[in-house]
Amino acid sequence: MAEKENAEDHIPTGIEGLDALLYGGIPAGNQVVVSGGPGCGKTLMCFEIIYHMAKRGIPCAFIAFEEQENVVVNNFKKAFPSFSDVDALMEKNLLVVDGADVSSKMHSSTESEAYSFGSVISSIEEVVRANNAKCIVIDSLSLVKLVFSKPNLYRRYMLALALSLKKLGVTSLLTLELEHTNRKEASFGPEAFVFDGTLVMYQDLEEDKRIFSIEVVKMRGSNHSLSFAPYEITNKGFRVFTISEA
Repeated sequence: MAEKENAEDHIPTGIEGLDALLYGGIPAGNQVVVSGGPGCGKTLMCFEIIYHMAKRGIPCAFIAFEEQENVVVNNFKKAFPSFSDVDALMEKNLLVVDGADVSSKMHSSTESEAYSFGSVISSIEEVVRANNAKCIVIDSLSLVKLVFSKPNLYRRYMLALALSLKKLGVTSLLTLELEHTNRKEASFGPEAFVFDGTLVMYQDLEEDKRIFSIEVVKMRGSNHSLSFAPYEITNKGFRVFTISEA
């Protein structure tokens, strides 16, 4: 088992069991792909993480490509009614939810694909600078992959995005849809190699019941648990169940 390290340079997610898997949290400045199938809670988990960070006074931004901003916020409120201060955090500019400009540029640009993706990156940078965000969520890379689909260029686009996020100095969570949701069939694309970290949220069937589990596949520059951990989504947030490690 990997030896635990000093976690002073880690940013806690606020989800206790997840922080245990990460040995204290996400390394500051890392870019982490959160992947899984439909219904596993990728978007909700990422929103909960930046919610907890905003509660601690860290300015955060949620960049929504696939949903209207108000839909993202309302879904989170409905899922977790105990997190009653979302609006207050948004009013204080500690939590920004945006992405309309980014999404419109992906769908309506008549420019070359490379130029269009450059415009998308510029729009992401504008959202980050709006509240000097230190942690951001990009939801999701799946739409980027669909729009900017040339196989020989997609990896280059991801490298350009990673470089831009590094220059901004933000810690990033990027959601990604997986084609297969169980552990045996899961496979990884170029995102897993380009970005610093990979979290995978699985769904397996046991006696006609869906069982959720999460794994830290990769976290550059940091030790982490090598175990799978079951989780559940409650009205008070995510619960990740881990075995105490010496």
